[in-house]
Amino acid sequence: MGRILRDYDLELGETYTEGGWHSKPGGLLNLLEVLMLNFGETKEHGLRGGWARLYKIFQHGNRIARSYRNVAHHYDIDEWVFRRFLDSNMFYSCAYFEKENLTLEEAQLAKCRLIMNKLLLQPGQRVLDIGCGWGGLALYLAEHADVRVTGVTLSREQLRVACEEAERRGLQNQVEFRLQDYREHRDRYDRVVSVGMFEHVGVRHFRHFFKQIDALLNPDGIALIHTIGESHRSSSTNPWIRRHIFPGGYIPSLSEISRAAERSTLIKTDVEILRLHYARTLSEWLNRFGTHRDEVAERMGETFCRMWEFYLAATSAAFRYWDLVVFHVQLAKRHGLVPIHRHYLLSDAGHPDQIESVSCQN
Repeated sequence: MGRILRDYDLELGETYTEGGWHSKPGGLLNLLEVLMLNFGETKEHGLRGGWARLYKIFQHGNRIARSYRNVAHHYDIDEWVFRRFLDSNMFYSCAYFEKENLTLEEAQLAKCRLIMNKLLLQPGQRVLDIGCGWGGLALYLAEHADVRVTGVTLSREQLRVACEEAERRGLQNQVEFRLQDYREHRDRYDRVVSVGMFEHVGVRHFRHFFKQIDALLNPDGIALIHTIGESHRSSSTNPWIRRHIFPGGYIPSLSEISRAAERSTLIKTDVEILRLHYARTLSEWLNRFGTHRDEVAERMGETFCRMWEFYLAATSAAFRYWDLVVFHVQLAKRHGLVPIHRHYLLSDAGHPDQIESVSCQN
């Protein structure tokens, strides 16, 4: 208890991971939700606030070599672990629950459909997917919009899985995956999309990120950025999350995104804030992880298992009761590329997707 009182941001997770305290089965999320609901988000004042500001200023900057290491820390964990809790198509980002009774699989496909509509794709166009993960979105866009997609990732494990899945679906000539940092990429595209990657860019590289998108887009280009964000002023990453889950991560505010984008020639054409969708997504992941908890502990160890369930529970509670949301920021190279109304986003809404699911591998 003394450790938690001295530094609760770090030690609540540390002591749980070490086995210093326990909750009843399925009770960890409820406990964290009660704590966050009643005690509120940590406000960074005084010495704590000073350290937070210093971290923000002197953040390592996620240079290319460091970015590879940071990504490997989390995403190069055995694919088997992620298949224990993600949907069958391996989407590792916020789902879109456009209807109350959607399953996780359906909500993830609804997210893909929403993104596809925001990109205003035309058959034959070239699309760059920055931070493509295990390739689910790239494959979806290729199959549903008849476009050619290049996906870049810093994870060797994700690259392997994505390439294998593209070949399994017969899309290897339409979708290409590369192990490459977005800053190293040189080409031109009709569309650029990035889902769940901007949180890993590093605050010192925000401006360069948008300038790079600007350089990669053709004159009639459109981009869509899907990122976790904070509703109020951003703060430093939680120290436990930074140490164990996402080293180098930083959650931006909408104003930080806007200021960085304004340093490019890109025009903001639409901004949508997805509230509570990620809380439900993470809760679904936590439930699925719990179903496989014994086999995860047997294969990866009890410490790893407790760390992972604390991560899923804590982030789910934070999205429900604190300032975390998801931003969709649509950008274009010039006026006139995006309709002046939002009706186009509703096209095909509610129609079931026919995308083939990836079977789980034991």
